[in-house]
Amino acid sequence: MSELKEMDPELGREVGIGVIDGELKKLWDEDEARTNASLVNVAIYSEEAGSLRRNSKIIAKITRDHACRALLIELDRLAAEPSIRAWITAHCHLSGGQKAVCCEQIAFELKGRSRGRLRNTVFAHLASDLPLIFWWQGELSNLFEESLYSLIDRFIFDSSDWLADSLASFERIELAVSDSLRQLVVQDLAWTRTYHYRLAVAGLFDSPQAQAALAQIASLKVVAHPQHRMSALQLVAWLSTQAQWSLVGVERATALETLRFAHKSGAEVCVAISYVESSAPLGSLEMDGGNMQLRVWRDPGKRHLFHQLVAGEVHLEGVSPADSDEDADLIGDQLARGGKNSLYRRMLPRFLELLRF
Repeated sequence: MSELKEMDPELGREVGIGVIDGELKKLWDEDEARTNASLVNVAIYSEEAGSLRRNSKIIAKITRDHACRALLIELDRLAAEPSIRAWITAHCHLSGGQKAVCCEQIAFELKGRSRGRLRNTVFAHLASDLPLIFWWQGELSNLFEESLYSLIDRFIFDSSDWLADSLASFERIELAVSDSLRQLVVQDLAWTRTYHYRLAVAGLFDSPQAQAALAQIASLKVVAHPQHRMSALQLVAWLSTQAQWSLVGVERATALETLRFAHKSGAEVCVAISYVESSAPLGSLEMDGGNMQLRVWRDPGKRHLFHQLVAGEVHLEGVSPADSDEDADLIGDQLARGGKNSLYRRMLPRFLELLRF
């Protein structure tokens, strides 16, 4: 007999753990007009109470453009008694205005000690032979270990949420990348937030006059929101790596970090990162050197970046898209771009150097 339970308006039908696959089959048999589609597994893990319903809404948005089987995991590690509940539903979107293309979702609520249950119970319901994209929300804990990351193809996290010990968490990530036999791809949403800034800066440096002034850069100013320090530091780490600057020193205050670098020639570059509550996640980047001034900026809440280059007689201005402020959009952008994220790996040693200094 089916272990059919009650219907949740946001999570769907509650089912017994042992009958999930059978109940999913019934879900599709109930409506022949729906087509089941999956190209990847997407798992979202959180230890925040109420995250299942919030993440179900995020999955509904992601599946508009990316077909997947979604697994939502909410864990209460402090609960005295271990337990597990599960719900199934489908997120459906019209295809050509005629047929609904649907993606399965299984939501798990775990309580108590979870060692072994993620792998043996939750991951038993992955769509076989499809890659696993795993989004870890919140602080990284000791549950992120080899037995978990060995199953993952792409690991997504947001270091902007790491308040306890960001360096220790990044060292865990570094170990996972070096240990992974499956060539684990890691994606920090803090890094994703720098994407269009990096495109804008790289585009401005297509100018020969800007390239000629690269060795004369004397100052770099970045303005960021206090919550997005990781994005600001990663943007600076990328720039300094690309320009082959060496780190000389770091001075830190509450709302200002001053980083000192050196060109190959020994000339100093002063980098100032200001943290401003009224700023967009990344508010502006300004670079000065020789006869060149480069600026990229974004007003809070706006969907475009503005960029400007003055180099001798060259004056360039432009507008380009800005990175979204919504996590679901950032995830969707990353799924669309794919790739091995080799530039992130190249930037990571310099970024860790900035954190350790």
